[in-house]
Amino acid sequence: MLYTNFVGDRNLFKKHMIVGLVLLCLWTFSRLLFVSYFYGDRVSAESLFSFIVIQGLRFDIITLGLLIALPITTSVLFSFNQKLSYYWDGVVNSYYLVLFCIAIFMELATPSFIEQFDIRPNYFFVEYLKYPKEVFSMLTKAYALDLAIAAVIVPLGAYVLFRILRTAKPVGDNTWFKAIALAPLVLLLCVACARSSLGPRPANPSKLAVSNDLMVNSLALNSTYSVLYAIYYNSKEAGDVVSYGKMSRVDVVDVVKREMHVASSRFTSTQIPTLHSQQATVKRQRPLNLVIVLEESLGAEFEGSLGGLPLTPNLDELAEQGMWFEQMYATGTRSVRGIEAVITGFTPTPARSVVKLQKSQTNFFTIASLLQNQNYATSFIYGGESHFDNMRSFFMGNGFQTVIEQKDYVDPVFKAGWGVSDEDLFNKAHEYFSGMGDKPFFSLVFSSSNHTPFEYPAGRIEPYDEEFATVNNAVKYADFAVGDFIAKARKSSYWENTLFLIVADHNSRVFGANLVPIERFHIPALILGKDIKPKKITPIASQIDLIPTLLSLMGIDSVHPAIGRDLTDPKLAALPGRALMQYNSTFAYMQGKGVADQLDDTSPSESRKTGTSEMGANVVVLQRDAPAKVYSYNSLELEPTSDDAELIDTALAHALFGQYGYEDGSYRLPEIE
Repeated sequence: MLYTNFVGDRNLFKKHMIVGLVLLCLWTFSRLLFVSYFYGDRVSAESLFSFIVIQGLRFDIITLGLLIALPITTSVLFSFNQKLSYYWDGVVNSYYLVLFCIAIFMELATPSFIEQFDIRPNYFFVEYLKYPKEVFSMLTKAYALDLAIAAVIVPLGAYVLFRILRTAKPVGDNTWFKAIALAPLVLLLCVACARSSLGPRPANPSKLAVSNDLMVNSLALNSTYSVLYAIYYNSKEAGDVVSYGKMSRVDVVDVVKREMHVASSRFTSTQIPTLHSQQATVKRQRPLNLVIVLEESLGAEFEGSLGGLPLTPNLDELAEQGMWFEQMYATGTRSVRGIEAVITGFTPTPARSVVKLQKSQTNFFTIASLLQNQNYATSFIYGGESHFDNMRSFFMGNGFQTVIEQKDYVDPVFKAGWGVSDEDLFNKAHEYFSGMGDKPFFSLVFSSSNHTPFEYPAGRIEPYDEEFATVNNAVKYADFAVGDFIAKARKSSYWENTLFLIVADHNSRVFGANLVPIERFHIPALILGKDIKPKKITPIASQIDLIPTLLSLMGIDSVHPAIGRDLTDPKLAALPGRALMQYNSTFAYMQGKGVADQLDDTSPSESRKTGTSEMGANVVVLQRDAPAKVYSYNSLELEPTSDDAELIDTALAHALFGQYGYEDGSYRLPEIE
């Protein structure tokens, strides 16, 4: 009686309760399916079944609190007027149908996304939507069955819910006093559900970080929430995202400069803290040209010379002819992160790459801007559309003078969803370089054939897999194309005056039960040139070390803010190496435990099979709103070890350096007077 007197017709809440119950059932059923059928072995290994189910229900309620707060509160507020309530009810019905369709689709898409990224859908899921042409081509060719299933289940689910919602008629028989009094209480209840905490911070995914397996942790979420939360965090710029810990800007800069191992007398600016002079270790009468070949998704497990599958015979042969990095690590899992590290030497952050952030679109340091100031012709050569991932805008604003993209290819050998084939790419690059004459040049050449759905011209390789469009076959084709390019370059007019770097942007698929699957950041890297002597560089190295190393080999004395180490300098090469890795919102800093064979002219060591030197490494893992963890990394496993305060500070400084450098615009070249 009290309820009826105060609230009025029970139908006021019926519709919202139905939707809430249906969504809870959908998310719970999906989660149970994932933890018991698809990923049961990984969940069982962590003994987290009950935790995932209970916390999953908690985060489902959090999601409902967020998603139904507005419709249910407004429905209560409008319940004093029959006509207003009737029209609002139509809006609510449409909203709930769309919401239900999205929720079903997200859960259906989750297994395919986890297969690719080893975590529930996150910001990557929506980021690609900016490029419908490329995404549509990839989806229709690589995920046709998934789309067909969704095309049946999503409309069917929407129809069933529509029929159910029609039974809940709108009401409008409350007094205005009841409506106004009840609406804040309903909103307060929704907010309480959404916060799910009495503490100063609402519950967030960091509460689920109880396992070293990030995928297992993510199963306690539903995919609608995980994407919404990722959008929320990525809507912020770099300065608002990081919450690994606190360290003053002065201390951050001091630690980073210390780890650069550059004499204090060589730092030249207070406004640009890491700006320093670098003297090339190789003296040349004429500095060399530079060509960086950025290979799409080429992880160490595909590289024979790194103990992987026998898919790269050309690169394996070339590895014996130049500077071969046995322990090079990518900074991230996306192409823009690889571009960020290789072209700018910038440290990774949980925010989007600086290739996409607003403040870095001009006056941000790149090797192209440095070389442009030294009268080099600078270019970006790509087989697809350069607007993808905002590459063209970033490059043209930061030192690149010429962009060659898909529209510039006439009668390509093969055209796929992501652009022309790697053959076409390298043929265009070879033609362009041959026409440069005596003009010094720098070019970034970015491949794309080794990308889902793995399209490449037939008849070029002996397939590794019987099925045609597989990652293994695409890797083998990519290797064929780069091998053919280097063979042509050796016979060209530009070979004698050019330095070549072949390096992966990232691995094809980063996954694993470790908190950070470090072995999946292990990538090939090779520096070639006419007078580059064969060397095996065995210490741990990061993509950010490439810029200073290349500048030395080119014979260029320079002033720049890049914090990487010149690995041609014997003093720096004698140090334990280190690498920085960003894995979703988790940051890892890995440092070698000791000095291995630093510059070795002998055959490759056993380290290729393990991904680390025989002495192993220490790894600090930083997670958002959680204490730092220190591990020993040996034989591909992270084993907890005692805390190392100095190493934790070193890791935190490097994790925060990108935030500060981006915020204050201090990662740049000085103005030319």
